[in-house]
Amino acid sequence: MAHLASRRTRVLALPVGLALTASLGFLPTGTAAAAPADEPAAVAADGPQLSYVVNTRASHGTVKQVRKAISAAGGTVVTSYDKIGVIVVHSQNPDFGATIRKAKGVQSAGATRTSPIVPQATKDIGVEQPLTAAQAREASEDAVAGQDPLEPLQWDLPAIKADKAHQKSLGSSKVTVGVIDTGVDDTHPDLAPNFDRKASVNCVSGAPDTTDGAWRPAAGESDHGTHVAGTIAAAKNGTGVTGVAPGVKVSGIKVSTPAGFFYTEAVVCGFVWAAEHGVDVTNSSYYTDPWLFNCKNDPDQGALVEAVTRATRYAEGKGVVNVAAAGNSDHDLALDAIEDTTSPNDTTPVTRTVDPSACPDIPTMVPGVVTVSATGAKNLKSSYSNYGLGVIDVAAPGGDSTRYQAPDAPADNGLILSTLPGGKFGYKAGTSMASPHVAGVAALIKSTHPRASAAGVKALLTHQADATACGAPYDIDGDGTVDAVCEGGKNYNGFYGAGVVDALDAVRR
Repeated sequence: MAHLASRRTRVLALPVGLALTASLGFLPTGTAAAAPADEPAAVAADGPQLSYVVNTRASHGTVKQVRKAISAAGGTVVTSYDKIGVIVVHSQNPDFGATIRKAKGVQSAGATRTSPIVPQATKDIGVEQPLTAAQAREASEDAVAGQDPLEPLQWDLPAIKADKAHQKSLGSSKVTVGVIDTGVDDTHPDLAPNFDRKASVNCVSGAPDTTDGAWRPAAGESDHGTHVAGTIAAAKNGTGVTGVAPGVKVSGIKVSTPAGFFYTEAVVCGFVWAAEHGVDVTNSSYYTDPWLFNCKNDPDQGALVEAVTRATRYAEGKGVVNVAAAGNSDHDLALDAIEDTTSPNDTTPVTRTVDPSACPDIPTMVPGVVTVSATGAKNLKSSYSNYGLGVIDVAAPGGDSTRYQAPDAPADNGLILSTLPGGKFGYKAGTSMASPHVAGVAALIKSTHPRASAAGVKALLTHQADATACGAPYDIDGDGTVDAVCEGGKNYNGFYGAGVVDALDAVRR
């Protein structure tokens, strides 16, 4: 068989609308420069080093064959997830993508980034607001018997009846929620009692790193994952805040680079790790960089959709319930045309109009993933939250500006209070904060019904949700202009899906 390298094209495969310059170094013509018949032709290696996912049939023989083709095309295999047919590759061959797509056994392949391997894509908004010592003292004075000191500030718990649920059950320590995120500080006093070290990992390279503490955010890295973890499972231990499911375990599955990018190879690693290490529920409060929407008809972006889809389906097949945040752009994801001005976010963004049904936000819009919109303290869709009939499954508290939705006293901040690295606490808002509420409720359901399948847990999650009608025309800022249009009826609509999740129903048998 002829070597793949001898068939390589001279066209650099690029995402639609993106121009990336590289020195291609054309080979000289003439027979004198030709490689001997028994040696492979030279492969260019003068481009930027990029990361790729190569998707194949999930069989040992096919993967082995494709690995050889990867090498011949100038690629180096970082790791291979043979059970789902996804191979993570690095290459400096500018034509690697175009070349490997022609190889026998390759179903799709694409670059996971547009910048060489070296803005935050989490789904929170703004920056956190640290809790002051004075606020903490005042909250503790308002706490009643059975409450953790800062629980009076957590308006989000009664919003989903978690406070009442805790009187019946805190959840089972046999259930683990994997926080696929920026890393989790397991030394935090509110997280340490419930942390599952065996189910924790660093997946940033695309291959699992189980070095002790590798799952933690390093100094200067995002505190996002630690905040998410506290919302799910901060221990009810007489200190700090209380999680939605304070009796379950939580693990840190770090997939974010130090610069805050969530690339496909890391996301795939995270879901596969969860599937194979006893995780029952995952939470994904991010979108997969560098594309806010990934168009399936683009050879690179389409391969990313395929790789993440395989990983989430594999996890669900292992019994994992995957929960994800809907996003913070106030987009109607059910529309057939949305303008994206932010992608690719690791080089120079271009303006493009996309159809979300053909260009999904991953993993949020992958089939089978529970998609969550955010609500504020008045139980209305948060001003920033994405929505969409047929896209949103359920809703949960994500917080909003007190100018739009102020909580009842003693709470005085419309954002979500949770854990921050270094034993601290602070407020954040976003669909990033809504989805961990849902992950926590899913964990309570799994605790109550330990033999339930992923499909069974998801069915209960939506069946038990409190139906929330669209209500009056949505004018969140009160300026007389409708800010978003809610379609659907009381039992299912574009703002709230099947409704706001219910933690109390989750612990009732």
